[in-house]
Parts: sequence; C-alpha cells; structure tokens
Amino acid sequence: MPTRFTLIDFRISAIGALMVVLLVGCSPTTAPGGSTTSVAGPSPTVAATVAGPSPTLAGRDAPPEAQLAAEGGDAVLGQLGSYTWLQSGSDSPWLPGAPIAVGAGEPLTVGLVPAGDLADWRARYVPSNAGGPRGAVVLGEGTGDPAFRAPKAGSWTVELFVEFAAGAGTASYYWLLDVS
Repeated sequence: MPTRFTLIDFRISAIGALMVVLLVGCSPTTAPGGSTTSVAGPSPTVAATVAGPSPTLAGRDAPPEAQLAAEGGDAVLGQLGSYTWLQSGSDSPWLPGAPIAVGAGEPLTVGLVPAGDLADWRARYVPSNAGGPRGAVVLGEGTGDPAFRAPKAGSWTVELFVEFAAGAGTASYYWLLDVS
C-alpha cells in the first residue's frame, strides 16, 4: 500500500525545515582566534558588549603588554610568547623571560597595558635553564588581575598564560626571576 503524505505531515515537515533555517541563521559561529561573530559576517574588530573586551583592546593588532611588579618595585614588561588575538596569532617557543629580581615569597602582580579584562589566568615556573614547560610548578591561577607569590630562592622562568574576556584570544608572557 503506498504511503500517503497528508496535510499534517506536510505542516510538520515545513515547521521542522523552518526551525532548522532559523537555528542555523541565528546561531553564532566561532571565528579563528575564538571570537564569536554572527552569520551575517565578521566585524573587523571585536565590538564591546556586556561580556566583550574593553574598548581600548578592541582595535589592537596584538594582545596587550603585561607588566610584572613585585610589591613596591618597578614593573617589568614580559616577553610575549605564543598568542591568538582576534583574527591573528603567533607561535613561539618557550622563552627565557624578561629579567626581574624579587624576594622569595614576595607578592607579585601583573597588569595589562592597556588594561583589559581577563577570563582566566595561570602562572607556572621552571628552572631558568629548563628550556621548556616540562615539570612546571603552578604558582597561581584564577580570574581577574593575576597575583601570586614568587617561588623559593633560585633562577626561574615564569610563564603567565592568560585567556582574554569575550573570546578575544590567549597569550603567554615570560619573566626570568632572580629570586633571593
């Protein structure tokens, strides 16, 4: 007996097809570098939204610089390693880091220049002659402004890995700590 295609079957099929078109047409897509754009087309920069990057970060070609400071000391710019930023990125080997002298257990803070919002961060360290992350020890992790304590006395490479808010990208920054 042949299958009958009724008016009800047609309506169900039409509603299903319409739902698929609406869902596909309205859903966000993730562009390279992790930024979310609409199907209508990516914008040249990430627009500031409720959860978006700050307006000072939106038009930049690369992630902001990161400055590490010991309590009461001068801030030192970190070496920018691998990063993804909006529609671009760069891959880098493990870096030795920008030199800074600090005391063992001293509070350290990192600020972005220009300031921007971070989704999360993780700081870790290895002996300065390690040449890579193998055996790295976590110094701290969290959300907001990075703050952690210096490791014990020695010469260490510290990597700070950050994820920027609103999917703007990620970056690794490095410092060479001479801890006394």
